[in-house]
Amino acid sequence: MSGDEAVKEGDLLYTPSPERAASSQMAAFISFLHEKGLSFDSYQSLWSWSVQDLPGFWSALAEWCKVPFSKPALEILRLGPAGGAENARWFEGAELNYVDLFLRQDGRAPALIARDESGGRSQLSYGELAELAGRAAAGLKALGVDKGDRVAAVLPNGVAAAACFLATASLGATWSSCAPEFGASSMVDRFAQIEPKVLIVTDSYSYGGRRFELAGKTEALIGGLSGLGRAATFEELLALAGGPSPLAPVPVGFSHPLWILYSSGTTGLPKAIVQGHGGIVLEHLKALRLHNDLGPGERFFWFSTTGWMMWNLLLGGLLCGATIVAYDGSPLHPGPLALYEMAAEEKVTFFGTSAPFIETCRKSGLEPRSGLDLSSLRAVGSTGAPLSPEGFAWATRSLSDDVLVGSASGGTDVCTAFLLACPLLPVYAGELQCAGLGAAVEAFDEEGRPVVGEVGELVITAPMPSMPIAFVGDQDGKRLHEAYFESYPGLWRHGDWVKKTARGTFVVYGRSDATLNRGGVRMGTSEFYRVVEAIDEVADSLVVDSSELGREGELILFLVPAEATGGPGLGELEALVRRRLRENVSPRHVPDRIIALPALPHTLNGKKVEVPIRRIILGTPVERALSADSLSDPAALEHLLAALRERGLI
Repeated sequence: MSGDEAVKEGDLLYTPSPERAASSQMAAFISFLHEKGLSFDSYQSLWSWSVQDLPGFWSALAEWCKVPFSKPALEILRLGPAGGAENARWFEGAELNYVDLFLRQDGRAPALIARDESGGRSQLSYGELAELAGRAAAGLKALGVDKGDRVAAVLPNGVAAAACFLATASLGATWSSCAPEFGASSMVDRFAQIEPKVLIVTDSYSYGGRRFELAGKTEALIGGLSGLGRAATFEELLALAGGPSPLAPVPVGFSHPLWILYSSGTTGLPKAIVQGHGGIVLEHLKALRLHNDLGPGERFFWFSTTGWMMWNLLLGGLLCGATIVAYDGSPLHPGPLALYEMAAEEKVTFFGTSAPFIETCRKSGLEPRSGLDLSSLRAVGSTGAPLSPEGFAWATRSLSDDVLVGSASGGTDVCTAFLLACPLLPVYAGELQCAGLGAAVEAFDEEGRPVVGEVGELVITAPMPSMPIAFVGDQDGKRLHEAYFESYPGLWRHGDWVKKTARGTFVVYGRSDATLNRGGVRMGTSEFYRVVEAIDEVADSLVVDSSELGREGELILFLVPAEATGGPGLGELEALVRRRLRENVSPRHVPDRIIALPALPHTLNGKKVEVPIRRIILGTPVERALSADSLSDPAALEHLLAALRERGLI
């Protein structure tokens, strides 16, 4: 395909060669199952077995991966009282430690390459990272950290964060981190809930060529944490160790808390989500070894900060024997090719990023492969938002030969993706390749029935081991029930709007509670953005449907005109947007209002905030609908709110 302009959803972009498919870890797992008397003639048949025989699948995965249990399980799976995912119990009686799988890797092999935007680089072998983590663990013990305690960290994505996490997990303590760019109140909102015994901090961080000191922010954070025993830097932890100390993992129960992640916090206090050692180990081995085909010799990169679940998933590469590549700083500094230049230099084999980043590269006309040696690259991961068909085509064409574009969709709630890549399957534009093994993903219609070829609610009809153990402070489980299981008793409603195709692929259309419902025609926001943001003169957009039950409200489009495009004026641009939407979406989805702004608010992880803005328009007080500290650009929110007030919309 010479370009991506004419690509449409469902166009075939990539087919794995027979040799590549046969040499994959997915193929090796299928061969292992064949030796046990189980035969599968397709990925779809393998997936069907994996969700119909959950104990059989997950126990087989643990056996194939040689998970080093210090005590075996007495029972693989006990379903909840309702017979579904809620309150299911996994591998009861089993003991292990996440760090056991890290320590069994070849100590001489490269474990971690840490890069930053200024060109700084460090590399540690598995043995060297284990030695550093052992010293950090000794430092934590000197501060009184023991099994069951909580350790919080404000660290950039690099060596210190990885070593401190491994140290914490080895002790049976629970890890939780925020990125340094978070506001102090956002950090307090998260860490005050979990009452850490120790806080690990950094003095400063860099982003976009600027250095930011954290002394004031750290002081405010410490002041907001009751019961904190001590705050220390990574260097202070190592000094407390007094010298080398072996990394000695403490055996813990399968569901013993490993880490605490947080929901975005855009609509109130972030949910503090607890996940366990065993569930994360199995889920990450499945997602990374089988679906992303990672193992020794692979170099695994995913652009993230320590405040996003993709950082936790990146660490899972250490369970597979791969080399993880951590990057700290702006993805666009000192130039738009910064990440690709890093990938070329480090011979990255799996390059993970966000859909908005890929779309930005595509719209900017970048062709990374034309000037860089990206021949090592075999797969591209995309998440954080739906990737357009054009984005799929651009990444397939512009990065490397024979590259699989694996768009994934899941969430912080499970620290994985429900919809994943697969080395055995082709890639179709705009479609996620498959539901992950062990993930019983369906699209439900308004009557709660699974449908194929129609858009519906993404529902998980069976338990997965990395589903949350609990929310912190949710003693009776009410908040967890309301978050996932209230709509369909026993079944997990994720809140995404998806279509399952007849060939088993999926198309994600955005959050179901941000759905555009015009004249009875419901549509996910990604379809809308695909049309609007394909216009060169549009840099960014946000669409909100102010309809309520029984009342059709206005469809409001906020857009950021591109700078220096030499294109039409604002009035002409609005007319162009309306015409494109009428022609390519539907006349019903032409906005009632178009409001131009200098910038739009996004979460710290780059996601659009349609739902909070909709709630504000419908009357929810701003402070209850959206926390400014959860945004990467709070000033953009003020511009948007001012525009709404000026027009009498709030």
